[in-house]
Amino acid sequence: MDWNAFISPVLLSVQISFTASLVVFVLAAGAAHRMAGARFRGRSAVETLLLLPLVLPPTVVGFILLVLLGRRSWIGQGFEWLFHQPIVFTWGAGVIAAIVVAFPLAYRTMLVGFESVDRSLKDAARSAGAGEWQVFRYITMPLASRSLSAGYILGFARALGEFGATLMIAGNIPGRTQTLPTAIYMAVDSGNQIWVWSWAIVMIALSFGMLLWANRYSGA
Repeated sequence: MDWNAFISPVLLSVQISFTASLVVFVLAAGAAHRMAGARFRGRSAVETLLLLPLVLPPTVVGFILLVLLGRRSWIGQGFEWLFHQPIVFTWGAGVIAAIVVAFPLAYRTMLVGFESVDRSLKDAARSAGAGEWQVFRYITMPLASRSLSAGYILGFARALGEFGATLMIAGNIPGRTQTLPTAIYMAVDSGNQIWVWSWAIVMIALSFGMLLWANRYSGA
């Protein structure tokens, strides 16, 4: 077995998942904090839009991203003009796909945590002269920390397992965009059972560890 060929998709998957999970954590935490307890017309529609990638087939998500970021779109053309390379079929495209599919799961988990914070505690802090940032930092964040941690871990695990959208927008280029799920798919297609089982075991071990960690934070 070629060790470099084996470890390459493992390392790339971890790198993409780690980068995507950091972005997802910031975006999901910000959105969940804003939406927690918010009451406005159209809230249901906004929340449905935020959660939509959770139920859409990954290939549909990938197709939409391909249309939005492809070389015929103004975003894709602008990116290529600035950086002299397209967005699609790059490492960055894999990160974008992972962010989109991981966001809803992290957002939903964090939203539950923010909504569980007793509003009376925050109101008491405000009445004592605390600003919104102080309320968020010293009350909301500590009380919702378990859900925030679980949301980050679940977002990482979801990004790690992303396949359909990644394949469509980033492709399956060995050493550049080939992640664990796409490598397993190609190994199955070629009938290489040794590679399939080896990568599958790594994937199962990583996913099991992340879910076990998330369960500890969520109190399950």
